[in-house]
Amino acid sequence: MTMQSEHVVVQEVGLRDGLQIIPHTVDTDIKRRWIDASYAAGLRHMEVASFVPPKLMPQMADAQQVVAHALGLPGLTVTALVPNARGGERALASGVHRIAAPISVSEAHSLANVRKTRYDMVDEFRRIRELCDQGASATRPKLIAGLSTVFGCTYQGKVAQDDVLDIVRRVIDAGCDAITLADTTGYATPQQVSDVFEAVRTLAPNMSLIGHFHDTRGMGLANTVMALQQGVREFDACLAGLGGCPHAPGASGNVATEDLVFMLHSMGFSTGIDLEALLASRSIVEEALPEEPLYGFIARAGLPKNYVGATL
Repeated sequence: MTMQSEHVVVQEVGLRDGLQIIPHTVDTDIKRRWIDASYAAGLRHMEVASFVPPKLMPQMADAQQVVAHALGLPGLTVTALVPNARGGERALASGVHRIAAPISVSEAHSLANVRKTRYDMVDEFRRIRELCDQGASATRPKLIAGLSTVFGCTYQGKVAQDDVLDIVRRVIDAGCDAITLADTTGYATPQQVSDVFEAVRTLAPNMSLIGHFHDTRGMGLANTVMALQQGVREFDACLAGLGGCPHAPGASGNVATEDLVFMLHSMGFSTGIDLEALLASRSIVEEALPEEPLYGFIARAGLPKNYVGATL
């Protein structure tokens, strides 16, 4: 499948998803450097923080400062994750461009992650929508329904496709602007990804869909290709393959941003990202997390001599 010059959005989520399960905090200045390096490499979408209580997630205690820095970069779309209306209020006050609210399709995961049922979280999502709508339309952030455990759950195992479609209907009714379908647990397989995205696309043909894949079982890029075939043109990824969910035991990191960009360029897609500069930015993560394992096939093997980057 070659789609010469068609653009794919790559959103760097390492600053949020990549750091949320790290046992220690990363200095705010290092986060600023990470943002600046990613921006210099051409990334124009970043999820940089989560507005959660600092006592529950001290890694995100500096969310306000990190968002403020990111908003100072021209043309950068800044996203923050919020788990409830209180977090939504803080995110709105910060001026972010997009708010992502997590909603587990798995009831068991929802209770473990946010101590609410999945339908309670849809109600919370609706309250966040109401908060967003109170502001001026010119500054109103887009609201993303981040559906987690779409492809399986470490607590309950199988997640039925009908359950996915049920939550999709509900978040559309609640007023979402986009939907992320996330493989939170690293359970997804390529055919399953194709089937689920096709079903959601059939249900909501005009909805913006985003793919979020973990590479726990080496299926991350294969799953991405299947989503691409279903017309998805935005994907989350983490520099150096960081990331995971505290309530998805064993679900290791996200697809490495470097590997995703390499694959997209090799398929003829454009991303606006300078892959060599992106690889160089890994040094900031290495400095910040000297004891954490870092991943990525391109970083390990290097770029092949016949590599030609896509037109930026």
